[in-house]
Amino acid sequence: MIIRPIVPDLGERRPERGRRPGERIVRIVRPKSFRLTGKGRYEAKDSAYESESGLGHAFQRVRRVLIGRALRSEAEALERVSKKVGLALFAPDNITSSAYATEEIMRVLVLAGIAALNLTEPITVAIIAVLAIVIVAEIRVIHAYPQGGGSYQVASENLGMIPGLVAAAALLIDYTLTIAVSTAAGVAALSSALPAVHEHRVLFAIGLIALVTLANLRGLRESGLVFAGPTYLYLGSYFALIGYGVFLMLSGGLPSYVPPPQWLGSYERNAEALTVLVVLRAFSSGAVALTGVEAIGNSVPAFKKPEPRNASLTLVVMGVCFAIIFGGLSFIGGALDIVPDPNEAETVNSQITRTLVGVGPFYYVVQGITALLLLFAANTSFSGFPRLASILARDRFVPRQFAFRGDRLAFSTGIIAVAVLASLILAAFGGSVTRLIPLYTIGVFVAFTLSQTGLVRRWWRLRNPHWRLSIGLNAFGAAVTAVVAVIVAVTKFEFGAWMVLIAMPLLVALFYGINRHYRAVEDELVADPDELRVEPLQPIVVVPVSRLDRAALRALSFASGLSRDVRALHIDDDEASAKAFQERWTKIVPEIKLDVVTSPYRALLPPLQSYLDDIDRDDTRRPITVVLAEFVPRHWWEYALHNQTALRIKLALFFRPNTVVIDVPYHVPPEERAP
Repeated sequence: MIIRPIVPDLGERRPERGRRPGERIVRIVRPKSFRLTGKGRYEAKDSAYESESGLGHAFQRVRRVLIGRALRSEAEALERVSKKVGLALFAPDNITSSAYATEEIMRVLVLAGIAALNLTEPITVAIIAVLAIVIVAEIRVIHAYPQGGGSYQVASENLGMIPGLVAAAALLIDYTLTIAVSTAAGVAALSSALPAVHEHRVLFAIGLIALVTLANLRGLRESGLVFAGPTYLYLGSYFALIGYGVFLMLSGGLPSYVPPPQWLGSYERNAEALTVLVVLRAFSSGAVALTGVEAIGNSVPAFKKPEPRNASLTLVVMGVCFAIIFGGLSFIGGALDIVPDPNEAETVNSQITRTLVGVGPFYYVVQGITALLLLFAANTSFSGFPRLASILARDRFVPRQFAFRGDRLAFSTGIIAVAVLASLILAAFGGSVTRLIPLYTIGVFVAFTLSQTGLVRRWWRLRNPHWRLSIGLNAFGAAVTAVVAVIVAVTKFEFGAWMVLIAMPLLVALFYGINRHYRAVEDELVADPDELRVEPLQPIVVVPVSRLDRAALRALSFASGLSRDVRALHIDDDEASAKAFQERWTKIVPEIKLDVVTSPYRALLPPLQSYLDDIDRDDTRRPITVVLAEFVPRHWWEYALHNQTALRIKLALFFRPNTVVIDVPYHVPPEERAP
């Protein structure tokens, strides 16, 4: 019995002489770039991803420096984050909204006079109460849907496709605005300490978005570790600042604060009556503090096991930290009688810090870490937007490339897309936090309402233990967030909220249209059981030839191997030249049929397309294959001098049905290259 070695298809049998006289052996040469994993199955080695060209190798080196080395698919489990890193990764959006939430409340109240600022503290308490309700409801979402997806997943499964798409559209808009608002607020904190930055705040903001984009393209774990230090430094700084402020309040040593007279004059000239609408507008402006709560629920799979427990604990810690900072700043700001800067040159937090500790090292630390973490707060959206987009791509509501992970296991397409959108929005609104705020928060409250309503329906359907309590909690949460959503939409409508209210249904229509397209394509491509067989089909091969040279002969040789029906086509604008070409062809390549077409108007493409149309009319069952000869120059900068006609032909035939275009490259042999 002769045992023959199994040789992989990519391997090579190389006959060689043996050690003994007359002995012949066959050496099996394994493929260099692939590893055999089974019969007909291979795994690409690292060498398969290395470019052989100098330019490609240089690009890969730059990419490796900026983004890092590519990670294997099985390394995804190692990219899970702990509670400490998860707080730094997903909580900054919510925690750092305390850097501008108090100020946005004050900016609305001060329109009714300086005395109206006394309502800042009650409105702050109301917002913290709403936050507590939302966190309790979100914990139910985390445990019910540990696979992630958040509001979109809950609404889709329990309320239907359209409510799910509304939730997805709302969240994607909110994620994009989170980046714009957080970055603008970070630049505002920086310009409070360095006034020269204020004039160039848009350029600064876009540059910072680019840096955060690069950090996220490096992968989840590394970006989380980068953000951990600043997050905890931010918490420590503000806890110390608030603690010191409370100590001064209790000891009666609170310093005095006097706003610039021109600020007071500006507000007095434009004062309006204090109405319920003004109070509701102030509440809706401060409600930006609730953004970012849903990010943890949408990213549960990013946590280490047990994912639901770790995500829930992180959510609670986040809520407590935010409540302390937001509440502390509002009460200290009220006690100091802080007035917001009408020019947005200095933030309220900067004024509070400067009044309590003066302009010294601690002041610059607080302002610097606020600016840095507000920038990092955008990372919440750089994590949430791509993950939600990948789920939508999996469900075929957005282009499929959003579902693919890059070299570093990050959803690169989603990261780049949200960075570009946020930069455009930020530039359009001049980098102003106050102008961006009216667009903010509507999306997140719409998503909250839909997810809570979906959970109510889920508990009613499942009737699992404690289902009545669960229904009560989620129904109350849905009612509260629905009321807040209506308040924000009504009070902020004329200030820019109308844009979001129009954008959401447009996005839903876009999602639905993409899904219909994918389903239609699937119906077109699906094969019936009777069609599941491969039948040989000889194509009609057409080789456009302008002159007889080595590249053309190579293309003709290749075409002859594809089919027995090969036709060369020569299109010329001169009758005499065409006749001469035909005579030369008959002598050199008599075995291949040549059709010569004279083009009196000197055009190439119309006669070529008409020629193919006539062939199609003769036999529509057989595909037409157009084989193009392409010369490959020695240097990349020489490409502009060659193959322009081939490029025009490819573009013209790209959408032509029943047509295949094949390039046959001709490389100059090494021994014939000039030194």
